[in-house]
Amino acid sequence: MRSFSSLPATLSPEGQEALEAEFRRRDLIPEVDLHTQNQGQDVVEWDDLVMLRQFRDLPEALLAKGSLESAGIEAFLVDDNMVRMDWFISNLVGGIKLCVRREDEQAALDALEQPTPPAIEVAGIGTYEQPTCPGCNSLDIRFEALNRPVAYTSAWLGVPVRLRRRRWKCDACGEIWKTELESSEYPKQTSD
Repeated sequence: MRSFSSLPATLSPEGQEALEAEFRRRDLIPEVDLHTQNQGQDVVEWDDLVMLRQFRDLPEALLAKGSLESAGIEAFLVDDNMVRMDWFISNLVGGIKLCVRREDEQAALDALEQPTPPAIEVAGIGTYEQPTCPGCNSLDIRFEALNRPVAYTSAWLGVPVRLRRRRWKCDACGEIWKTELESSEYPKQTSD
């Protein structure tokens, strides 16, 4: 949502007059000069942005953007709304692009290259140990709850079938394994 301080400057002259009339009608005094045209404000130009990475899926792009923003680096996603509307066109538009300002490029790359910590200290609970691959001890693993090839193909055919599977896959060595998780360790999935 746009802050009020930048809103009046973006209005047309008629819009600014209507806003001033509404302030007078309500006996309000604006905290900013309604006729200021972006004075003292940074404006992001597309020429100043550098694309760092491309993502096929929105969750991965949002995680990368969040990690940059938590490091104090302003980041922008391009084509994320296109993929939100129809994720089948992600490859068509070149995926979701993660962009930063040119002067933040190296700091952003360094932040994205940070390895996953093997353990996380959780206040009030203790230390959480990250799961690792039993073959190569890599932290680059993911839990697959959906058979993607079947789900994507059936959705493309117009009859979505969500075939579930519960397995882990290591992206480093490709090993696949199953583990029995206690109900407290893995949230229950509900069907839509």
